[in-house]
Amino acid sequence: VQLQASGGGLVQAGGSLRLSCAASVRGFSNYAMGWFRRAPGLEREVVAALSRTGSYPYYAESVKGRFTISKDNAKNTVHLQMDSLTPEDTAVYYCAAGSKVISSELSRSSAYYYWGPGTLVTVSS
Repeated sequence: VQLQASGGGLVQAGGSLRLSCAASVRGFSNYAMGWFRRAPGLEREVVAALSRTGSYPYYAESVKGRFTISKDNAKNTVHLQMDSLTPEDTAVYYCAAGSKVISSELSRSSAYYYWGPGTLVTVSS
């Protein structure tokens, strides 16, 4: 399984970005997908995740109401729409995939087996 994230860049506070993660895998619909981020000097944290069926989205408290995760099984792609960005959202964003992630584990990075190389998001004040 290979994951490739795109869509990162520089944006002003209050702006929006849409990240995409393309997965080269058979049976994409069988994978839970997650977005994680690592800000400078901080630990990696979950941003949003979606169960295999897409019925159970998970959002970190810090992004609820601003970010939306969606999954397109026909295109083997997961998106992260990020609105109302703040400088605190500046980080390298990673997408992750796991075929055995249960709903209660969506926020755990250890539950995901495959990781993409990350895309940098910089939000200026």
